[in-house]
Amino acid sequence: MNKIYHLSTCGTCKKVLEEIQAKERGFVLQDIKKEKITPEQLDEMHALAGSYEALFSRRSQQYRPMGLHEKTLTEMDYCNLILQEYSFLKRPVVITENRIYIGSDARQATS
Repeated sequence: MNKIYHLSTCGTCKKVLEEIQAKERGFVLQDIKKEKITPEQLDEMHALAGSYEALFSRRSQQYRPMGLHEKTLTEMDYCNLILQEYSFLKRPVVITENRIYIGSDARQATS
């Protein structure tokens, strides 16, 4: 299944969805603010990405206030933080044909 995890209020997500013609190409869209990521979905992303850190956004507005910039985070920390707070997922995440594209790399999902 071709799926995109995105945030409907995110400008980058909107641009990528439009550029890759997500709706026209039949992608299943999941707004991560409205429909939380499940542990199973995150595990699937992890298996394709190779690490939870690759899926983690340090640009989240929660990153500095939580003091995370001063800590050394483990893979399990990244996993738990993404499940706890949707804004920690680097977005959009595009999964197509057992490939994953994360963040601005999602533009490459057109091939």
